[in-house]
Formats: sequence, C-alpha cells, structure tokens
Amino acid sequence: MEQTFLPVTRAECEARGWERPDFVYVIGDAYVDHPSFGHAIISRVLEKNGYKVAILSQPDWRDIGAFKQFGRPRLGFLVSSGNIDPMVNHYTAAHKRRSADAYSPGGKIGLRPDRADIVYCNCIRQAYKNMPIAIGGVEASLRRFAHYDCWDDRVRASILIDSGADILMYGMGERMIVSLADALDGGLNIHDITYIPGTAYVTEHPENVYDAQEIESFEAVRDDKDAYCRAFMAQYQNQNHLTGKPLVQKHGKQYLVVNPPDEPLSAKELDEVYELPYTRRPHPMYDKDGGVPAISEVELSLTANRGCAGACAFCAITFHQGRVLQSRSEDSLVREAEALTRQPGFTGYIHDVGGPTANFYGQGCRKQKTQGACMDRQCLYPSVCPAFKPDHTRYLHLLKRLREVDGVKKVFIRSGLRFDCILADRAHGQEFLETLCSYHVSGQLKVAPEHISDKVLQKMGKPGQAVYDEFCRRYRETNERLGKKQYLVPYLISGHPGSDLNEAVKLAEYLHRHRINPEQVQEFYPTPGTLATCMFYTEKDPRTMKPVYVAKSIPEKIMQRALLQYGKPENYETAKKALLEAGRKDLIGFSPRCLIPPRQTKRKERS
Repeated sequence: MEQTFLPVTRAECEARGWERPDFVYVIGDAYVDHPSFGHAIISRVLEKNGYKVAILSQPDWRDIGAFKQFGRPRLGFLVSSGNIDPMVNHYTAAHKRRSADAYSPGGKIGLRPDRADIVYCNCIRQAYKNMPIAIGGVEASLRRFAHYDCWDDRVRASILIDSGADILMYGMGERMIVSLADALDGGLNIHDITYIPGTAYVTEHPENVYDAQEIESFEAVRDDKDAYCRAFMAQYQNQNHLTGKPLVQKHGKQYLVVNPPDEPLSAKELDEVYELPYTRRPHPMYDKDGGVPAISEVELSLTANRGCAGACAFCAITFHQGRVLQSRSEDSLVREAEALTRQPGFTGYIHDVGGPTANFYGQGCRKQKTQGACMDRQCLYPSVCPAFKPDHTRYLHLLKRLREVDGVKKVFIRSGLRFDCILADRAHGQEFLETLCSYHVSGQLKVAPEHISDKVLQKMGKPGQAVYDEFCRRYRETNERLGKKQYLVPYLISGHPGSDLNEAVKLAEYLHRHRINPEQVQEFYPTPGTLATCMFYTEKDPRTMKPVYVAKSIPEKIMQRALLQYGKPENYETAKKALLEAGRKDLIGFSPRCLIPPRQTKRKERS
C-alpha cells in the first residue's frame, strides 16, 4: 500500500473525516516526508500515537489568514522554522544574502522570514488568542537561553521570551512531543506542563523549581562578558540527562526554566522512529517548481546514528543532539536499504550510511550509560579517552551486510569521519581503513582537519596536526596497496577563534607544501549555542577564562580566508596584503617555498 502525505489543506483534512486537526504544525521548510527532515519525524511520531496533524508549510507571514486555513486546532500549534536556523539559511558568514534556499521549492529564496519562530508565533497569536504554542527544532533548541546573535551583534533574550510561545522543546523531540500531546489531550493547561525533560518554560515563581541552579540573568550576560562565560559553562556542564540540573535564567520580571535534557533514545526506539511510514519524498505540490533541492543529498542515504562525542567547539550538535552516541540496529538499517532498492529511480547506489560522525556507529563510552557525558573532559580531545575505547567492529559488520543487499551496487560514506578514532582503534582501525578505501570511497574522501595549527586546533577541540598527518600517510599507503587512486579532500575553517594572521599563514604554507588547493573553505560562522561563539563574543575561553585572539574585523576575516585559496587570481591582492601584514614578505617570490609571485607588470606592446 502506497504511503500518503499528511494533510496540507483543509479539504484534505475533511477528506480524512477530520472535523479539525489536533495540531497544526507550522514549518519553515517545504514539506518533505523523509526522516532527514525534523518535521517529518515529529509529525509521523504524533500520527503513530493517534494524533491528527495538519502541515502548514511556509505560510505567508504577511497574511494572518494563512494561519487560519485549518481552523482552530483541538490541542495547539507546533512551530519549527526548519532544518537550519533561518538566519544561517538566509545569510553567509559575511552576512551576505544567499541566492538560493535548498529547503524551499525550486531553491527559491524568501519563502520564510528571518527569525521565523518569532514571526510565526506572533502570527498565530494574532490569529487565535489563548492558543497553546510549542516551538522546537534547531532555531529554538540553540536559542533557548540568552545568546549572542552575530547578525544583530548583541545578546538576545531566550527565543521563548521573544516568540511568546508557551513551551520550548530542545534536542531531538520524539519522546517529549508525545508527552506534551498526551498532557494536552488529558486536559492539562499548557502552563502547568513544566515537568517534561528537554523542555523550557517561563515562570514568575522560580522557588517552585526543584533542585534548580540559577545562572546569570539575561541582563547580566548582555552587559558583562565574564557573566556570559559563566552562564555558558553552566549550560555546557548541565547538558546531561543523568546529572544535569534545571537551569533558571532571569529575564526582567520573568524566569526562564530549562529542564535537563531528555534521555537519548534506545536502539529499539530509534528503529521505530526511522521505520515509520514516510513517503520519503517532497510533497507533489512542489513538482511544478522542480521539487525541493535538499532531498537530493539525503534521499538515498541511511541515518545510522545520532549524537557526537567529538564536541567540536564550532559545532552545535553538542547542544542539540548531545554527546551520548545512539545507534540503530543493523536489522533496521538493512530493512531500510532493502526498501530503498524498491524505490522508483534507484540505480543501486546508497549515498551515505552515517550521521553527525559516520564511524561513531556502534561506539560509545560505557560510563555514559550510568553517568552521562563527563562535565570536565572531552571524549576525543586532547586524545581519545581510555574510557571511550574505539571499536569499528559493528560498523564494519553493518557495511558488509549492506553491500550484500540484493540490488545494491555500491555503498558510499559521505558523512564525516573522525580519523583520530580510526587511528586509535588498534584492533580494527586498519581493517576499517582498508574496507573504506576498497568499497566506500568514490575517488575522494572528505575529512575535516579544519586547521593545522595546534594553537587553533586546541580551541577547536580537534586532534593535532601530527594525528592528521599520520592519517594521511596511512590513507595514502592503503590506497597504494589496493592499487587505487583516491584522494583526501580536507574541510578547512578560516578565522576561527585562536587564529590570527600568523596561524592563517601557517595553514597556507601547509597547503602549499602538500600541493592542496581547496575548492571550498568555510569562514567561521558564530552561530548560537556553540563554545566557539562564546569565545568569539567574549574573546575568552569560558573553560579557563583566559583571553582568546579573535579576528573580528571584516578586512582580517577576508585576508585569513584568502590565504587558504592564495592561488586564485582574484585573491592575489588580498593574500599579498595578508602576507605583508604578517611580516612574511619572504613568501612572495619565485622560490619553491613562496606562496605567490611578485605581481608582474604587463610590458607595453611593440607598435
């Protein structure tokens, strides 16, 4: 039986015999019923639990009537601005307007507002008074506390305060959305639903919050960068479902209360979530626009795991999915692969088997089951923790089973890999590397050293240059033994806290020495909820309160980025200026070690 989409119009609700939906789910993305899209998971989980959900995708926020098309829902509105924070979706790190939106039909820009959660909630409040509103997803999750916002260049209040929503759900919300729905269905007032892990609410009576820890107020973190650091560290250390305390942050006369995170899903629960009856494609109403571009990256991919033990300073996963690793069962993933082979247009290629970090499948720290993630240390930095014990056995076995599925020609791995974890697995690391090179790379393997300066890598929480160099050597030798010509493509970040022009020059020299010409580099983007953003704003490392160098001026950011692509003609003048400012005129010339030649003046043509 072919799966059907959830209703997107009142007529479709009536066709199902619904007098009205239980929830209207307002989303900033186009409606794609695939488990790589958060709205698809949440709506299908609610459906499984007996709730009627209507999808209101990308409503026109300039027309309040757009929010009334389903009528007043029985239980409330759910709001999520999309898979990506709408400000990141709309603007580059240099604050330039993007030309396309992969999560909108045809890639069209402008179908969702800036700060969409706030705008959508305000529209709902105008359409229906006293209507319960719950916000969730990436934008809500990472802005749940008072936070630095680089687009306004100021500290903003919690998005729960600014949006006027009643409750906020952060992290991966399958369990909490059902708890919320059940509570509302049971007749509880939404303002009395204060007990669900992974949620935040506002109160005027913080004394009623059991075992709470009060952190610096919105006003304090707005006016004092040291206070911002202290508040951030309290948030960082309580991102633990077993030991975390409810955190209270005063906002004027109100108090934001953020409950500890929800418990990560078990393998059985993950399997159930990913085996719900998704159609696995964009809604057909977008066919006339050419579909939704974002589906192309994930349509034929398998999500094998969640969470990331890497805890990189610039990555928001720590504050969203968390550091506790969760993996699906092999049987569930094999069933999904078999289902892919029956999809129209499947040509035999599975594009990815991974998650935030692909080779964390089946891994984890045993201590996390009883203690959660450590408050005072990282799993992989400065080296792999002895308690983590890397082991690629399960991932190897999974990949073998997927390769053997009838109709599958090739299984690629495109999610990130932690190369330090591969090297640290003395029992199976080399076997995994050989399997990877033999079966799962399509000419190029993308890895993320991010930088080569140990000074910068320390701020990033990434392994040192020596570790990356060793991985490069092992990767090269493995491919040579296998008779394959396959290459590494490094992801690099310019302008990360800790990087000055001297460190940027060191990275450029490394690229020159190893004949690496990166096609793309990422300028550091200070998005809400990350350790690196705290460093960027405060110019301190909140873990030590020691100063951190931060490139904040636009000219220096441009110079650091240009140095990573010094060979591009359009970057010549900027790279030259950077070298001169760094006192590295020795790198301008014709010797083999020089990055750029002196600019040649054109000779006058003979008449």
